[in-house]
Amino acid sequence: MNPHSIWRPYCQMKTAPAPLEIVAADGFELITADGRRLIDGMASWWSVCHGYGQPHVVEAVQQQLVRMPHVMFGGITHEPAERLASRLVTLLPGDLDHVFFADSGSVAVEVAMKMAIGYWQRHGKPTRNRFVAFDHAYHGDTTGAMSLCDPNRSMHASYGDAILTQRHCALPTDEVSTEVFARLLEQRRDTIAAVVLEPLVQGAGGMRFHDPETVARVRSLCDEFDVLMIADEIATGFGRTGTMFAIDACDVVPDILCAGKALTAGTMTMAVTVARQNVFDAFWSDHAEDALMHGPTFMANPLACAAANASLDLFETEPRVQQAREMEAQLRTGLEPCRDLPGVVDVRCRGAIGVIQVDRLPDVEQLRQRFVDAGIWLRPFGDCIYMTPPLNLPRELVDQLCSVVVTEVTRAFKEALAR
Repeated sequence: MNPHSIWRPYCQMKTAPAPLEIVAADGFELITADGRRLIDGMASWWSVCHGYGQPHVVEAVQQQLVRMPHVMFGGITHEPAERLASRLVTLLPGDLDHVFFADSGSVAVEVAMKMAIGYWQRHGKPTRNRFVAFDHAYHGDTTGAMSLCDPNRSMHASYGDAILTQRHCALPTDEVSTEVFARLLEQRRDTIAAVVLEPLVQGAGGMRFHDPETVARVRSLCDEFDVLMIADEIATGFGRTGTMFAIDACDVVPDILCAGKALTAGTMTMAVTVARQNVFDAFWSDHAEDALMHGPTFMANPLACAAANASLDLFETEPRVQQAREMEAQLRTGLEPCRDLPGVVDVRCRGAIGVIQVDRLPDVEQLRQRFVDAGIWLRPFGDCIYMTPPLNLPRELVDQLCSVVVTEVTRAFKEALAR
């Protein structure tokens, strides 16, 4: 067997250690090929919001698999998609009433960009085809989404001029940065289609937090300068930050919202791009050429819709969002001992997210292995060690997760200082 038959994500294939083989997932644990059970502190990249093998989700997918695993969505519709769209628009604020199904978070962002550009084209302003995003932003790995990521600090920086050039600035968190952001919108309003924001938490750009007032400030300035606002809630949606959507804590309605990851409770890939009425109306026409020309093969896949509907059932019947809010305090207490370690810059928590930011990660592969040896699965990157466990991870397992992290991070930094 060729060990390099699979080209693996986010690693240097020549030097990376062999990946950990997982043969099963049960509840809140990953089971390795040699029989070890690891608490999953990542929820498989934020997605497994209810834990693995949740019976209600499994049953819904199994029934849909027998009935109809897939059907094209062009010229066809089906009940799971119709019901899911209806439920999503009920959960979202304002007139975010028009759901476009995609097959991954990055594609949902690409669709949002096409919606924004098309909106201005249909209003006779074709030069408005560029975007403003923020320092430390991450919005995905496809070409358009890459252009929204921080051009200097993201994993895509090396692509340089090969991707579109967008405008980037600091989040408007204070008077000076707000003035810079406002001036950019004013000076470039004839070329800007939309501002793109990860509300409350910037994910892969460093797990950085900002407050609801910052999000509200972005919305206010977009209104002032007649610019669309896109909220990228791929990571923050579905309870992760302590409200169903991060924007719920900000009292704003973006023009377009992207959601994914936990949408299907981690069972399979699906995402959505949801537009307000004014955006949808720009494409509503007697002319075929005014339509939004986009349609992934697996758009509105019935299996994924069934999983998403089952997941929403659980959000309705079980206190998931409350559990995320309660986890915040537990994570904060559990991770606090790391704050005084030399090399630790910050310890911060929001909802079911815990972050230890450091000056520099000491031997990241060794640290990952130490976590595995101690019975947890985490994947530190960049300058942070972070956890995004299932929202309903039992309190004793949250304590165990934090205890292992504190022990192993303390040990790693002490050894690094001794060298």
